[in-house]
Amino acid sequence: MDSTSVHKDIDEPLLVSEEPSSPQPPSFTQSFSSRHGSDGELERILSNTSVPFAKRIGPATWVELKFLFHLAAPAVIVYLINYVMSMSTQIFSGHLGNLELAAASLGNTGIQVFAYGLMLGMGSAVETLCGQAYGAKKFNMLGIYLQRSTVLLTLAGILLTIIYIFSEPILIFLGESPRIASAAALFVYGLIPQIFAYAINFPIQKFLQAQSIVAPSAYISAATLLVHLVLSYVVVYKVGLGLLGASLVLSVSWWIIVIAQFVYIVKSERCKHTWRGFSFQAFSGLAEFFKLSAASAVMLCLETWYFQILVLLAGLLPHPELALDSLSICTTFSGWVFMISVGFNAAASVRVSNELGARNPKSASFSVMVVTLISFIISVIVALVVLAIRDIISYAFTDGEEVAAAVSDLCPLLALSIVLNGIQPVLSGVAVGCGWQTFVAYVNVGCYYGIGIPLGSVLGFYFKLSAKGIWLGMLGGTVLQTIILVWVTFRTDWNNEVEEAAKRLNKWENKTEPLVN
Repeated sequence: MDSTSVHKDIDEPLLVSEEPSSPQPPSFTQSFSSRHGSDGELERILSNTSVPFAKRIGPATWVELKFLFHLAAPAVIVYLINYVMSMSTQIFSGHLGNLELAAASLGNTGIQVFAYGLMLGMGSAVETLCGQAYGAKKFNMLGIYLQRSTVLLTLAGILLTIIYIFSEPILIFLGESPRIASAAALFVYGLIPQIFAYAINFPIQKFLQAQSIVAPSAYISAATLLVHLVLSYVVVYKVGLGLLGASLVLSVSWWIIVIAQFVYIVKSERCKHTWRGFSFQAFSGLAEFFKLSAASAVMLCLETWYFQILVLLAGLLPHPELALDSLSICTTFSGWVFMISVGFNAAASVRVSNELGARNPKSASFSVMVVTLISFIISVIVALVVLAIRDIISYAFTDGEEVAAAVSDLCPLLALSIVLNGIQPVLSGVAVGCGWQTFVAYVNVGCYYGIGIPLGSVLGFYFKLSAKGIWLGMLGGTVLQTIILVWVTFRTDWNNEVEEAAKRLNKWENKTEPLVN
């Protein structure tokens, strides 16, 4: 399969610029170059054929690692802290009792992840557009993309609210225990404000990441986590609001992050050329913008819903409380480590999109190799640590010895998941940076829903392997998807991707759209 021809067919028409880019002051251009390597340092090293390739690898790797960890380290911290907030909410709920743990797990993983995947996926459209436009130094359109995405995500949030309101009958219809579904619905009601925090946060996050502005978000998230832990303890245990209080505090914490990040954008000198205030242009071109947002959402949702279905299927097994408790603890730890890979996912997306926009094909290709290798090495180390502490992992969530034994039994599959998560999310980030979302969505449908879920259901129910069988079958789909993404990325013609990025950026360069007055 020639990936060049595939990508040519699947690229969606994208809105990139409705007005010519205004020239930027030299100081800003120099700052951009120093932060992003747009002066071509990495490309010059890789293209210098007078030096043997073996001698170019060292300097090129050093340059790339500086760019990568400047992006990845703060991004990992941001995603980890955001995930720890959700995990801590689950822990606070779990110490109220096994029912509360099962309810919070089902509400968090069964319902909340649905909204998270949809919103984050739609927000990934900003990642592609802002990353490539910023690499091409078309700074003026980044703020417009941010606002357009926020409008679309807010509309989607209204529809998601309906699902949250009717979560109890939905869970019962899916076969969950009425007792657990009722408690989970109470937890979910407190997460409704979080939906609209997502609608603003994810576009802001991608807007900042495209400019390699990640550290401020890490500081904001770290401070918010401390506030979240204190509020959760007071509201859940001292005030006695239980499950509803735990989820309401989580919603408040997300809104603190959103407000703080927006204040940073408005006040920061680093964003003055990319954020020029609110514009009615945010309401123009929404139909075309929606096409990429929808493709991005489908791509990511098919991944996040895949593991959501894992938890829902576990609720249909005999002794659902034990299955849900053990599986949710494992998936929570898997998700915690997954946040590290998501940080590298963001770094890969920004690096690839910036280099393609700057017309540096060798740099884009080299960045893919470096970020994938680093993420894989880290995931292998973490997997070995998990295997070493498999017998005590569950005690962070519950004191039950039966749950601890079930979790220990599932840890080999948890370790395998962690290793796969060291590769697959990074390659998904590459896909976002290149604009391949539609293609990856097709791959996800075939691997996850054509193979993984049916195989997991057969192993779990027919062969009576319980939660282990469901997880093992679904890992089969993940393995196949990872192999396909590795193969397609390996065969990519990066010179062609540079040209596709240029076409995307120039498509609307001279097209002006009427403002909505």
